Amino acid sequence: MAVDNNGAITRLMQEFGRLPGIGPKTAERLTHYLLGAGRSHTLALADALRSVAESIHPCRQCFNLTEGDLCSICSDPRRDPSLICVVEQPRDLAALERAGNYRGLYHVLQGRLAPLENVGPEQLTVDGLLRRVQAGGVQEIILATNPNLEGDGTALYISNLLAETGARITLLARGLPSGSVLEFANNQMLADALEGRRSF
Repeated sequence: MAVDNNGAITRLMQEFGRLPGIGPKTAERLTHYLLGAGRSHTLALADALRSVAESIHPCRQCFNLTEGDLCSICSDPRRDPSLICVVEQPRDLAALERAGNYRGLYHVLQGRLAPLENVGPEQLTVDGLLRRVQAGGVQEIILATNPNLEGDGTALYISNLLAETGARITLLARGLPSGSVLEFANNQMLADALEGRRSF
């Protein structure tokens, strides 16, 4: 292992170790890869990380991640604004987009209700969703929260909140196994779940 007089190598390994799925051995391998990859490669990675930190923020309408005021989906005139699919995280939106058969808009909650972790409605973007629906023009809201205890609780809360708006509220079909996570579902499973959605 390289001598680390100033702690920079140790610090980099510690930062890699904070990433999900990265243990100490993988963090060490990544660190040594960058040390051997050359200055230009390492600086390109640093610049990409800095750019993400400085320029990516939530879309003002749907709370998906974007560099602009509106994300590419909200600003696409070909999308159907009468249909809103509610997901927990931007990665869930990405998974549904990969399925390729949904042409409506989205709303990203930025999490799910988890009382044991002190996550309530005020930590989510539920108020933004309510404002979008109350503004008019929304005919259907698809609740595409993860099919687990917290996701189902979040869907129930939102359906109760939106019950008086007049919009149709549906759930993804349960072709998705209970307890699973959307981002790991295959494209056909997600496409089938969207097609087979049901009323809440």
